[in-house]
Amino acid sequence: MTFRTILAISSASAALVLSAPAMAACEDLAAMDLDGGTITSAEVVAAGAFEAPATGFGPPPGVAASPFADVPQFCRVRITLTPSDDSDIKSEVWLPLSGWNGKYVGVGNGIWAGSISYAEMGRNLARNYATAATDTGHVGTGLTAEWAIGHPEKLVDFGHRAVHVTTVAAKAVVEEFYGRGPDLSFWNSCSTGGRQGLMAAHRYPDDFDSISAMAPANPMTDLMTQSMWIGWQAQRFGVSLDPAALGLVHGAVVAQCDALDGVEDGVVGRPLSCGFQPASLQCAPGQSEGCLSTGQVQAVQAIYEGVRASDGSWLLPGWPRGSEMQMLALTMGAEPFPVAMSYFRDLVFQGQVGWDWKTMDYRSYTDLAREYGGDILNVPSTGLDAFFARGGKLLLSHGWNDGLIPATNTLAFHHGLYNALPASQRESQLRLFMAPGMDHCSGGEGPSEFDTLGTIDSWASTGAAPNRMIATRPVQAAGGFGGPPPPPRDPMERPLCAWPTVAIHDGEGDPALASSFSCGME
Repeated sequence: MTFRTILAISSASAALVLSAPAMAACEDLAAMDLDGGTITSAEVVAAGAFEAPATGFGPPPGVAASPFADVPQFCRVRITLTPSDDSDIKSEVWLPLSGWNGKYVGVGNGIWAGSISYAEMGRNLARNYATAATDTGHVGTGLTAEWAIGHPEKLVDFGHRAVHVTTVAAKAVVEEFYGRGPDLSFWNSCSTGGRQGLMAAHRYPDDFDSISAMAPANPMTDLMTQSMWIGWQAQRFGVSLDPAALGLVHGAVVAQCDALDGVEDGVVGRPLSCGFQPASLQCAPGQSEGCLSTGQVQAVQAIYEGVRASDGSWLLPGWPRGSEMQMLALTMGAEPFPVAMSYFRDLVFQGQVGWDWKTMDYRSYTDLAREYGGDILNVPSTGLDAFFARGGKLLLSHGWNDGLIPATNTLAFHHGLYNALPASQRESQLRLFMAPGMDHCSGGEGPSEFDTLGTIDSWASTGAAPNRMIATRPVQAAGGFGGPPPPPRDPMERPLCAWPTVAIHDGEGDPALASSFSCGME
């Protein structure tokens, strides 16, 4: 046997010896002491073998379903955390068995949470990040807040505490497993997950180095009021805001405002410059098709204008023009969106007899919603100083066509935050990207897929703030409201530009290619 053969055999044996402890260490994590909680199990999951537990609920808005075929072998650690006497927070930490990139990513939830976002964990793990997520302390569909009735500590867990204690525990598990903590820690989520990211920056500024908060449900109590408002308009004016009516409006918006960005592509790229008025679709005398009734005109106009008190004074932002198709989830029910109805019925008014959601003044709605849950659920735009002082990076993004959370909310938050920061911090540590034609968290008529995690990772690693992200549009769009998928469409890509710059076409290049656009001020 030659020396080279002996060396090769020795090296192979050493590799086996080195790999075995990593596998064994996974099961050993079950005996790890954890402050404020316990590890209930730790096991190795084979590559592509993970199956998410059946809940019967399906993914809530903002949390897309995903197969796990590309997920590599990993150590799955399940945890129960009890920061209060009434806390029962279920969390999971997933650890790559090989190829860990030395970084950690936290994952958020949709709407009222109630489940662990396994799909997002799988995507992170496939990119060699250690990752963790939580149900925030309760089990449910995410559509109601009944679990918080009589359980104020559970509302605190949902509001902010569950994500923090999960992050602390996850980092401890990472250090125990790999022998060192993560070099960098990130938060990357949308919707409620976006709000959770902002909340982490606000209350726990040391938890994450960079945060991506897409379409954040913030201020949450104001969003509950806005959701009640949009759900009331059809009832208020005695009309239907169904797919036919809102589809007619949306088509007219696109026809009038598509070309405002210099390219006719079926996407409204400048919604704030769109002057479409619903009254232009008013039915003429004797006309009954292809037009809006007087009540429908009034209802759509009220949605655009935003929440108003009974005296007509403006209270909260409305929805941008172009977001009509996804509004259907909020306008078609006999009552407003159940997420908001539950907040007021079950928590704010606590089953109060005589409460009539159709007659209450919206100034009272706004004030009472904030009074009940504002301190727990809302993130003020002036409350992130400590996060930025330690060098934290914040990436905000929002789809202009989002019909569930108006993009105007994120614009308002960014405006307040930008003005509250010193010039040096806002130029190097804060970015906002608006995505034309993008629905809530994903999908829509425009390019909606872009790499927020890669962007914040590069930002934290190099210190270079992003001024441009490339977004692509899937050829196959999803079917709306459970319907069959539409026919395939042409691919499209665009640069998303750091606000307030916008994508400007060069006048000559293929408008389906990002290379035909530059970022600049109009």
